[in-house]
Amino acid sequence: MMEILHYTFMQNALIAGILVSLAAGIIGSLIVVNRLVFLTGGVAHSSYGGIGMAIYFGLPIFLGASLFTVATALLLAWLTFQKRHLSDTYIGLIWAVGMAIGVIFVDLTPGYNTDLMSYLFGSILAVQRSDLWFMGSLLAVVLFAVHRWYREFLAISYDSDYAALRGIPTGRFYTLLLILSALTVVVAIKVVGLILVLALMTIPTHIASHRSSTLYGMMMLSALLAVLFTLAGLWLSYRYDLTSGACIILAAAAGLVLESLWRLGPKA
Repeated sequence: MMEILHYTFMQNALIAGILVSLAAGIIGSLIVVNRLVFLTGGVAHSSYGGIGMAIYFGLPIFLGASLFTVATALLLAWLTFQKRHLSDTYIGLIWAVGMAIGVIFVDLTPGYNTDLMSYLFGSILAVQRSDLWFMGSLLAVVLFAVHRWYREFLAISYDSDYAALRGIPTGRFYTLLLILSALTVVVAIKVVGLILVLALMTIPTHIASHRSSTLYGMMMLSALLAVLFTLAGLWLSYRYDLTSGACIILAAAAGLVLESLWRLGPKA
């Protein structure tokens, strides 16, 4: 295992995996307890529109995808906050339109023939040092926001009506949560791709929810599990020459199966 650390691309991949996993574990806990998994999935798939526009206009992929997904998150927050019963319709519409926009812009880009599968299933081994700065900055923003407004996030997560009665601007924090989810999705695309990003944000959280009694504990355990699954997936990818994103998710799925068997097994 240690010999792979001699390669710069593996060093970058390990650092990226840790940074993204910590952010995914923390934000994943919040989207799960707020029942926003499907909505976050809509944001994740619509990010393909930002990727396509970035390619067409010659912008950095992270920048284009970030701007597009944040705009999508703001739109979804406005559409769904007061109309939760219509959220499935809005999410499905934006999901499809976002991906269609991305495909069209890629088609319109002259001479562009790069394999787009890396955006669908991740390309963590292609992470550059500049990408690490972006990932590190996002993690810092996530840590600051969750630490600064932990009580507010906790209140809206478990009883938003009571939180509103206490004077907490629930709409503002609902929107902030979607924006943080959108940015986490963008950086996770580099690690596992937009098709698999939800699994990285939900599988560790699902396991942690059975082992934690508080939201804080769930976030910490989920982040640590996400790091563990990412490192295991990277090793499998390197050892057997397989797609890294898929290996990471399969490692997480194996962890989920083992935890479920342990939890459902015979009690002493």
